Amino acid sequence: MKKTITVLGLGYIGLPTALLFAQSGNHVIGVDINQNVVNSLNNGKLHIEEPDLQELFDSAKNNFSASAVVGPSDVFLIAVPTPLKKSIHVSDLAYVRSAFEMIYPHLKKGNLVILESTVTPGASEKLGIPILEKSGLKAGEFHYAHCPERAIPGKTLDEMVHNDRIIGGFNPESVSVTKELYLSYVKGKIHTSDIKTAEFAKLIENTYRDVNIALANELAQIAETAGINVWEAIALANKHPRVNILNPGPGVGGHCIAVDPWFLTENSSKWGIIQLARDINDAMPNHVLQLVRSLVDGVKDPVITIFGVAYKGNVDDTRETPALKFIKLAENEGYSVKCYDPHIKHFEYPCVALEQAVEGSDCIIIITDHNEFKTINPTDLRMRSRNILDTRNILDHSLWQKCGFEVKILGSNNKK
Repeated sequence: MKKTITVLGLGYIGLPTALLFAQSGNHVIGVDINQNVVNSLNNGKLHIEEPDLQELFDSAKNNFSASAVVGPSDVFLIAVPTPLKKSIHVSDLAYVRSAFEMIYPHLKKGNLVILESTVTPGASEKLGIPILEKSGLKAGEFHYAHCPERAIPGKTLDEMVHNDRIIGGFNPESVSVTKELYLSYVKGKIHTSDIKTAEFAKLIENTYRDVNIALANELAQIAETAGINVWEAIALANKHPRVNILNPGPGVGGHCIAVDPWFLTENSSKWGIIQLARDINDAMPNHVLQLVRSLVDGVKDPVITIFGVAYKGNVDDTRETPALKFIKLAENEGYSVKCYDPHIKHFEYPCVALEQAVEGSDCIIIITDHNEFKTINPTDLRMRSRNILDTRNILDHSLWQKCGFEVKILGSNNKK
């Protein structure tokens, strides 16, 4: 039976989720407090960039509409941001709280409420369910589940459909109705548990990746000192059947990996390894700046060019991007900074065209691994000094060297 589904939050997770449910034949109302987003979608225009999202929108739009207000529904699904209060490393659940407050006046017996937003363990039982019970209904009279998203920008739709999912339900009935709903588009396995375990498991996933990246970043710095190419060494180590080290880089960004470890440790004092990993990854922009210093040493009033301010390649998402910290550090160093990113429309610093970004520059720093950077012809770049630092190891370094560039790679002390 097709249902009316209200999805609160139409960002990188909420909108694709809403459209997948709509494509499955459900009547979906997407709710967002940003009226510009609502107007854009109702006029047939997407506000985010994601592969294959336009095609999905075109196929699902007859079953989808956007609104700034919540009304009656069979299912309410929350996919709003849960940012981190950085100064105190505490989660900000204001958007989640607001979503629950918007839902409860419309809640009826037998309705289903799903929280997809990432939260601290226990948030559903301490915050969400008590607000919903202001409707006069008790949990169990309405169904409740936490189903954390498992998707990465750039592959969101494929991963939403094919990845395994976790459903943590208030009771067996909540699990059952939630599983039936997600089976309308999920092809991966669905694993079931209680609410708090599902909340905890989501945070473990991204904390594991953060710790793994921190190890890679520390290995990169050790390799630079030892005169070893860490990329080659990691690739060889990963030939071991029980080793899978991720790649180093200029820092960790995105809404998940850089944030979720703090959510996990918020109510605990047992967080030594997690704290250390966060410190290592947060310090990588500082290390990148040290590498830049070595390239522009002796240059008066250096001008540097950032290639990529998105937090990862081929997306338009700048949340928690390490580029921002690096830029501010570089400005404090006295460098003039210009940015080039073919995917970004809005950022704290202006992004200019390639020619303008490199003109008169003394060093290019690859921060983001966009595919477009791999196809740039270095002979066409009009720079004052021809230096480049590749923190993602994505370029044809021999080509750049042949064009007169001094090339340095993060994780190797050899300038190629």
